[in-house]
Amino acid sequence: MRLDTYISDLLYRYDCVTVPDLGAFVTSRVSAKVHSGTDTFYPPKKIITFNEQIKTNDGLLVNYFSEVEKIPFEVGAQKIEKQVKVIKSFLAQGEVINLQDIGELKLNAEGRMLFEPSQHINYLTDAFGLSHFISNSISREVYKEEAEALEKVIPIAITPEKRNNKSYLKYAAIAVLGLAIAGTVYTNQYFNKVEQHNVAAQEEAYEQVDKKVQEATFVISNPLPVATLKLNKQTGPYHIVAGAFRVEENSVKKVQQLIDAGYKARKIGVNKYGLHEVVYDSYSDRVEALNALRNIRNTHNKEAWLLVKNLD
Repeated sequence: MRLDTYISDLLYRYDCVTVPDLGAFVTSRVSAKVHSGTDTFYPPKKIITFNEQIKTNDGLLVNYFSEVEKIPFEVGAQKIEKQVKVIKSFLAQGEVINLQDIGELKLNAEGRMLFEPSQHINYLTDAFGLSHFISNSISREVYKEEAEALEKVIPIAITPEKRNNKSYLKYAAIAVLGLAIAGTVYTNQYFNKVEQHNVAAQEEAYEQVDKKVQEATFVISNPLPVATLKLNKQTGPYHIVAGAFRVEENSVKKVQQLIDAGYKARKIGVNKYGLHEVVYDSYSDRVEALNALRNIRNTHNKEAWLLVKNLD
């Protein structure tokens, strides 16, 4: 099997894809840029880095692999585990692991993982179809000649070559000063009129509101009590699975047991294998879900796992 194919698919949709017991491929967005030396314009893209400290199975890769291959989750986890062992054995022998369209992995002299990202694919979907291009520099000589021609007619605009001619500066200063004085006088008159109009309109509005309030004032002798409802809606595509049951009655019992233990447990339906799935809780934030999964594994159920699925 080609593990890099499934990792590549997920990098288009997620910022972090963890390979259990190996490490995580993390993407970050960089803006478009221009190379001044070659006049080349590059579109925005995702750059890939590798973090060998993140090894905990978050269920994302295993769940996607299992769904594509149409095999149970446990079988998918075992296949990926075997593939990771093969990769580690090659790395230990000094081999370079080439992950197609992702990059290359190898070990340095100290035994630490080194990653060289591939530049062949841009995983940023917003930049789909964009490629780099070269644009020649713009020559400024033509504009300089046009400016010099205009100076002969309008003495306000000056080029560096004619800054020593003080007459141009004198005419320009007089023109700018006159425009500034005229603009200031007109602006003050305009804002005074606007302010007077706003004050009159505001007073009229206050009178109308006061009149409406006096007409609508009444007293309720027996007002209805205020009812406050607090609803905790479980949403999000990240679900911490407690178990899957062939018999629905067993799934109902499991939900009640978890609720009694203080969890917001519920059933999320029947999966493609005909099993009734029970979850501890659902989350919209992936990091929050991973933290909750880690806590549940440490305190309640080591076999709990994360399901990534949008529920209808």
